[in-house]
Amino acid sequence: MQDVNEQMPILEQIVNDLLIEARTQGASAAEAGMVYQVGLDVNIRMGQVETIEYTRDRSLGITVYFGTCKGSASTTDLSPSAIRDTVDAACKIAKHSQNDPYAGLADAALMAKNPIDLDLYHPSNLEPEAAINIALQCETAAFDQDPRIVNSEGASFNTSNAVHVYGNSHGFIGGYSGSQHSISCAVISQEDESMQQDHWWISKCDFADLEAPEIVGRKAAQRALARLGARQIKTCVAPVVFDSEVAASLLHHLIHAINGHSLYRKSTFLLNKLGQQIFPKFVHIHEIPHIPKTAGSAPFDAEGVTTSHKDFVADGILQNYVLDSYSARKLGMQTTGNAGGVHNLTLDSGTLNDAQLRQALYTGLWVTDLLGQGVNLTTGDYSRGAVGFWIEQGAIAYPVEEITIASNLQDIFMGLQAISSDIDTRKNTRTGAWLMAPMTIAGA
Repeated sequence: MQDVNEQMPILEQIVNDLLIEARTQGASAAEAGMVYQVGLDVNIRMGQVETIEYTRDRSLGITVYFGTCKGSASTTDLSPSAIRDTVDAACKIAKHSQNDPYAGLADAALMAKNPIDLDLYHPSNLEPEAAINIALQCETAAFDQDPRIVNSEGASFNTSNAVHVYGNSHGFIGGYSGSQHSISCAVISQEDESMQQDHWWISKCDFADLEAPEIVGRKAAQRALARLGARQIKTCVAPVVFDSEVAASLLHHLIHAINGHSLYRKSTFLLNKLGQQIFPKFVHIHEIPHIPKTAGSAPFDAEGVTTSHKDFVADGILQNYVLDSYSARKLGMQTTGNAGGVHNLTLDSGTLNDAQLRQALYTGLWVTDLLGQGVNLTTGDYSRGAVGFWIEQGAIAYPVEEITIASNLQDIFMGLQAISSDIDTRKNTRTGAWLMAPMTIAGA
């Protein structure tokens, strides 16, 4: 596969040309971002190759400002004429836009003048035959795990290399490259009349850090097998553990609720909660954007602002919002360097591993997956379908399904009692399982 690093100076020049063209057309300020990505995706099912796809994508977006009037346009055509036309389109939009006193570039003093190298680029250069073999090994291991694995939703291997470039009329132009490699598998188990589907996956910046495909396949099979014989439970109030994958979704709700755009629109249940306690005192939630070889890391945000470690919750108290320059100005604050999102959101763990957390739960529900969209971030009301396992005396008694968990996110946050030390680091959100105070569980 192509070494995308070769494209860095070309993309930087294109961004620079865009900014010059915007100035030529009368813009008082401008910013532009580019992504160039190449990849290989292989999908197999039941031992047969379903798709092999090479991808080569590039996108360019520009925003121009005429005073406080803003216009944006994008293109995938990088020819000189297309660039001029894209700038022209953005300028025309800006000239017909209303004045917005909060619009504009992030402050020049906040630009990442010397972006840190985070060691994110580790291309694999695998040929399709090798990628196919990885996916086949993964699916074969799942079927070899147990004869009750009767069908497959497929296994895949994906690899991609990308370069990101951003520049603005402050004179800032910066870029960085990254790679991502992943293996995934989803299978179906059956025993008598019960059929269940589950999956597993792994993703890393460096191909050498991936788990063996056989491990991924066996894990997918074990998860599907564990769900056989799932049943409903009676409606009750009981302690609940949110598995690490599920707990990550609760942290996503937190970040959406403290996002500046939700705040200035007054569409969040955490409005005016800065400096107030929203979690128990032991909770520490922070952003760690400079972890080497980690996909969630970035030296600067989508506005060129230097990323930095920051606390969102410390001692249970809300310390910071998630702000880009626009929402910060609306709120009379300064950007937190989170244009485009949060990087490596981390909830510090406790001392108990998952097995010990089950002992602490003793009797209650361990949730492994959530269904539906029953979350109202304006009020905090929370009601979602769930599947998982009923725990009795610290051990798994049986799998459960067709149940609903209902509460309010403020109560869920304050009801957090312990966090597992078994941290899931596969995603941009890093957390262990959460042990919660008793919650309402609707079942049969």
